[in-house]
This record gives sequence, C-alpha cells and structure tokens, in this order.
Amino acid sequence: MILFSGIVEGIPVAQGRPRFSTFGGYTRVYDPPKSKAYKKLIQDTVPKKEHLIDVPFKFNLDVYLPIPKSTSKKNKQLMLEGAIVPTKKPDVDNYVKGVLDALNQHIWTDDSLIVNLSVKKRYSDNPRIEFACYDISL
Repeated sequence: MILFSGIVEGIPVAQGRPRFSTFGGYTRVYDPPKSKAYKKLIQDTVPKKEHLIDVPFKFNLDVYLPIPKSTSKKNKQLMLEGAIVPTKKPDVDNYVKGVLDALNQHIWTDDSLIVNLSVKKRYSDNPRIEFACYDISL
C-alpha cells in the first residue's frame, strides 16, 4: 500500500559536498547553494503531510536526467527505452541524500524509518524525480 508519492519536475540535483567556513573562531557547515535550492524546490512542490509517516516503510526513488544535447537520434531512442542508462557522476546515493534530507520532517518523522530503498537513474525528455513510500507491514 502506498503511504505517499510525489513528482518534482525539473533537472534533479545531487547533494553536494558540505561547505565549511570559519567565523569568530567557530566552524560553520552549510549546504552548497544548488543543493539547498533543490531541497527547497522539493519542499515547495511536495505538500507537507499533516500526519508524518511514523512506521517503517519502503522508499522508491526514480531519477530522470535530461538527455545530453550532443546525443545522436539512435542513442536518444535507446536512452528513452532504457537500453542506455546514465553511468556518469553524480552517483545515485548523492541524489538519494538530497531527497531524503528534503523530505525528513516533511513527509516522515525520521529517515531511519526507511528499511528498504530502491533507486533508478534513467534518461528522459522530461527531467524529474518520482518517489513513493510503501507500507511494509502486510
């Protein structure tokens, strides 16, 4: 049973490495601007759940990346069919980190409740992310 699902249109942004700065003898850690903006986009697009998920669940994430402009017609068709998949950086785990951070305390109480995780990285003419949370207590 689906607990929650959503789609966020636009080119997916992977979680960047944290940035550090020192001010007044204290070190501050912060998100890179692109990562921070993408997390905000996710939160603005996906309505906040009134009752956050508070049970163990399965999380599926599908990341659809834009097809490079220099791609031949033949390869473009193969990419759309899933015969050619994105194998360049960024890695799927960096996409997952950003999405999970954005949805924490927005859809679920804590991402430690995720007990099963599935991620796909594919090409599409319509770049976006699609995700779904599934109840595992059957």
